[in-house]
Amino acid sequence: MAIARFPSIVIDCPDAGALAAFYGAMLDWKVEVAPGWVEIRAEYGQCISFQEVEGYTAPKWPAQEVPQQMHLDVVVDDLDAAEAAVLELGATRHEHQPGTTFRVFLDPAGHPFCLCLN
Repeated sequence: MAIARFPSIVIDCPDAGALAAFYGAMLDWKVEVAPGWVEIRAEYGQCISFQEVEGYTAPKWPAQEVPQQMHLDVVVDDLDAAEAAVLELGATRHEHQPGTTFRVFLDPAGHPFCLCLN
């Protein structure tokens, strides 16, 4: 028996509002703001939260001096179109691209995420 409907993912960052706006626009999810804490939520209920952390240090992927700790895989139908869209939103394409069916980007706070072919 499940004890919850959806897991909630919480991402540490230096500016919760800015990072939520980035992911909210990328996923077309509603942004809900509270002091120091922002959520984006899908119509079906899935949620990602963003928490401001003093002294935040961005991951240094693929190196492990500051490990990535987590990353999101976003499934897309067209890698080129999705890449153009996330770059326009403020993502950066990482120079290290270890695969051909996905692409690695950094969000505005430096967290790696992947666009993966459906």
